[in-house]
Amino acid sequence: MSDYWHSVKPALEAPLVRSHVKERKQAGRALSYIEGWHAIAEANRIFGFGEWTRETLEMRCVAEHERTIGQQQKKGFGVSYVAKVRVTVAGVVREGYGTGHGIDVDLGLAHESALKEAETDAMKRALMTFGNPFGLALYDKDQAQVCDAPSLAGPFIDALRMAQTVDDLSAWAVANKPTISGLSEADQTAIRKAFADHRTKLAEAEYQKEAAE
Repeated sequence: MSDYWHSVKPALEAPLVRSHVKERKQAGRALSYIEGWHAIAEANRIFGFGEWTRETLEMRCVAEHERTIGQQQKKGFGVSYVAKVRVTVAGVVREGYGTGHGIDVDLGLAHESALKEAETDAMKRALMTFGNPFGLALYDKDQAQVCDAPSLAGPFIDALRMAQTVDDLSAWAVANKPTISGLSEADQTAIRKAFADHRTKLAEAEYQKEAAE
């Protein structure tokens, strides 16, 4: 195994973070999946920008028909495509087939929607073979390799509690806002609660000090 694959192996073997998993209903069943933009973002993160390529090998329309759309029963079109995509990373080639369906009152837009969906689906199936972060973990019915993201709020909460005055706490919040905004919503909520609690504590202490004087 090359040095490159040794370097990316830990990330490919890491569990899939549950917050990245979406669900949709299909034929009465709940299906788990990851979104296309997330698969691309993970490929860039794990493999590196410019270190992987995607090539569409096949794209064909397999169905096109008139149909009604929505509760108002508007006249429209239904279109389906099948695509084949090749993903290459450091000389390793993986391929996947995908399908896409488009429904629209405009035939051209229906084709566009189906085409894009098919290409994205095929890309995800090709990437999936590289490891859990790309959705491989979802093919296990028990989803044993799907887990909650570890909390990153702790160090921020410890740091904000070091503030001795309301002004110090406010300055800390301004300085750390860009970093905190990149955390998960759960972590941000925990930090906001700790911030509010500590601010209340500091404000009460400052009030009592002023009253005593």
